[in-house]
Amino acid sequence: MPGPLQNTQRPTWLSRLLSMFAEVRPGEAVTVVLMAVNVFCLLALYYVLKTVREALILTESGAEVKSYAAAGQALLLLAVVPAYSAVASRVNRVWLVAGVTLFFASHLLVFYGLGAMRVPVGVPFFLWLGVFNLVVVAQFWAFANDLYSSEGGKRLFPLIGLGSALGAWLGAQFASILFAALGPFRLLLVAAAGLVVCAALTVWVHEREKGRSGGAKGEAERPLGKEGAFQLIFRDRYLLLIALLLVVVNVVNTVGEFLLGSLVVQEASRLSATEGVDRGVFIGSFYGSFFAWVNLLGFLFQLLLVPRLFKYVGVNGTLFVLPLVALLSYGTLAFVPVLAVVRLMKTLENASDYSIQNTTRHALFLPTSREAKYKAKQAIDSFFWRAGDLLQAGIVFLGTRFAFGGRDYAMLNLLFVGVWLVIVAEIAREYRTRVPAQSARALA
Repeated sequence: MPGPLQNTQRPTWLSRLLSMFAEVRPGEAVTVVLMAVNVFCLLALYYVLKTVREALILTESGAEVKSYAAAGQALLLLAVVPAYSAVASRVNRVWLVAGVTLFFASHLLVFYGLGAMRVPVGVPFFLWLGVFNLVVVAQFWAFANDLYSSEGGKRLFPLIGLGSALGAWLGAQFASILFAALGPFRLLLVAAAGLVVCAALTVWVHEREKGRSGGAKGEAERPLGKEGAFQLIFRDRYLLLIALLLVVVNVVNTVGEFLLGSLVVQEASRLSATEGVDRGVFIGSFYGSFFAWVNLLGFLFQLLLVPRLFKYVGVNGTLFVLPLVALLSYGTLAFVPVLAVVRLMKTLENASDYSIQNTTRHALFLPTSREAKYKAKQAIDSFFWRAGDLLQAGIVFLGTRFAFGGRDYAMLNLLFVGVWLVIVAEIAREYRTRVPAQSARALA
């Protein structure tokens, strides 16, 4: 009886180059590069549009309205998630992913037209961008999960995530330069053109990959089932645990950001009173340097650590990295809540979050159904993420009323990190039971 078919393709120069960072097998290199370029463009465009967002809402409405608009994004997603699920049940994956991307690109043309007529668009654009960022990134990773098996995703997701880290880093670096050169509304046209490129890359990858493994072509061409996103989540313990994970991760991160911001403002006020330093200049300089270090460190983690973590401890083991970093971070801050220490700990935490944690949470969907990859992931990455924002806002509100200090917020975060570790342990257990089962089905 003949043995299993072997891949007889010889490694190309591209696959040999990529294999310096992760295990890339013959025939995989081109698709991996196309996917990395696609997510690079999405993240770079988001950071450019984020600059436009800040300029529009702060000049038209002010910081207070901006805080209310952030809460409104969670409510808006209650309508967006079921609508996305309904579309996913009617079209195949390429029409879904490319179509939704082009749908968002058309909105940028509308905003450009309204801006040309001097119609205030700050608040609508703020709401739109909050939905856009979560939806397009979630569906990109759903598409990636649909392309690869658990084994393939474990090897290749770190390389694809490298495009995401690089896009965020360079997008943030060049956003202000592009804004100064083109202004807010012409940047919308540039971003719309960029989204068309992303849609074209999606179609290219789909056509390359839809028939590369047995039965894949039929699956890729079929619409999803009729189940809704929230229905899928609440009937599957694994998906519900991932949803809870994102809520807790976001609460810990944003409470930490609030703690950092409070200390930065205090230091700016002290320097203004004692040394005559301009508060705005100090705050801007601080955050410019902080974001630069976070993005650079996140890129290096993605390049050097994530592939090795996935290879040697697996996806389920890598889940524990960020909560352990957070445990070290807030354990230290509970005893030494000073700006220099908070900055160092938050730099390490955010860099780990943007690289190690992000790639890992996307890989958690590899052993799930196609419906879960597209529909449940969309709800988890958007609605449940924003639910964390709302919970954090309530925590800060109560903390302000009870006059919490830096040490109090750090101790509170330590409690959340304890819950986080319990959830991660349960997810890791579920993941271990699902991956062997999926591998057995694929072998059969």
